[in-house]
Amino acid sequence: MEKKDSRKGDTPTAKKTVSSNPERNIQSEKDKLEKRIRGTKPPRSVCSESCAPGFRKVIHPGKPACCYYCVQCAEGEIANQSDSTGCLSCPLEEWSNERKDKCIQRSTEFLSYDDPLGIALTSITVMASVLTAAILVIFIRFNDTPIVKANNRNLSYLLLITLMVCFLCSFIFIGYPNWLTCRLRQAVFGVSFVLSVSSILAKTIMVVIAFSATKPNSKFKGWVGPQLSYTLVSLSTLVQLIICVTWIAWSSPFPEQNFKSQPGLIIIECNEGSTTAFWCMLGYMGVLAGICFIVAFLSRNLPDSFNEAKFISFSMLVFVSVWLGFIPAYLSTKGKYMVAVEVFAIIASSAGLLACIFFPKCFIILMRPDKNTKSYLMGKGT
Repeated sequence: MEKKDSRKGDTPTAKKTVSSNPERNIQSEKDKLEKRIRGTKPPRSVCSESCAPGFRKVIHPGKPACCYYCVQCAEGEIANQSDSTGCLSCPLEEWSNERKDKCIQRSTEFLSYDDPLGIALTSITVMASVLTAAILVIFIRFNDTPIVKANNRNLSYLLLITLMVCFLCSFIFIGYPNWLTCRLRQAVFGVSFVLSVSSILAKTIMVVIAFSATKPNSKFKGWVGPQLSYTLVSLSTLVQLIICVTWIAWSSPFPEQNFKSQPGLIIIECNEGSTTAFWCMLGYMGVLAGICFIVAFLSRNLPDSFNEAKFISFSMLVFVSVWLGFIPAYLSTKGKYMVAVEVFAIIASSAGLLACIFFPKCFIILMRPDKNTKSYLMGKGT
């Protein structure tokens, strides 16, 4: 009886233990699910990320307003807050930074004396001017020698002085453009170069006339003299002077700020006023140089021991080549490089004239004085 009672007492306890196991399992599963939910991010209510400053929102066509993509603002525009629907344009004198979220002051650009390019051109100009002055001193020192007196030494002095002015006019192109320099730079350049070319043309014509006057019964004997060369130089220069004065009076150059040529920069430059007048000035100079080259080339074989026409032909060839190369280079550059191209053309063409015409004479004066005689120049020396 005691054993039977013990069995009956054990049975309800066992049932109770078995019946409580499913509840524990359900509770543990709930705990696991809650932990899993806590470890995950909440669901998003939009389909696109927020646009940062510097970007604007562009909505996907055919999709809800919450679906968009971000596009960076264009150059010169900014978006200074998140989720901007559009970009704001910067003021004229300002430009957008790299992040396109702020407007900053634009940088200014011009060919300055502190710029490496400006320093190089200035140094070359100074050395060329000093060399020209040295040659002028040599010619004045040996002004009574035959090679200096040949073919009008006064024209040689005038040519050397005008070449020095041509070199020095490069300084008007370098530095901050202002009202005075913009008006003077092209006029001084045009008049000084025409004065140089017309002096060379007068020297060339005098070579031809001097040779022709040596023939019997020549009609050119009355033309030999300095009056013809001075008249030719004066008339040729007067035409260029009229072009430049008319240009300044009618549509003079002026300084301006160029905001369009290069993004993010303010280019300080001289507006030429009338491009027609500018190309007329260059065209007239080119016509004179072409005439001088043709006359010198046709007279290059005159029977003189020291025939200056040969050197004039070379000088005009260099001069014309430089300015023909200047035109495409000038039209294809912008900003300070456009000014640098013109300054380089001025220096190169002036140096070509100086070297081709005066270096051979200086070589004979300083290194070969035995050739600096009248008999040698007339072809009678050995």
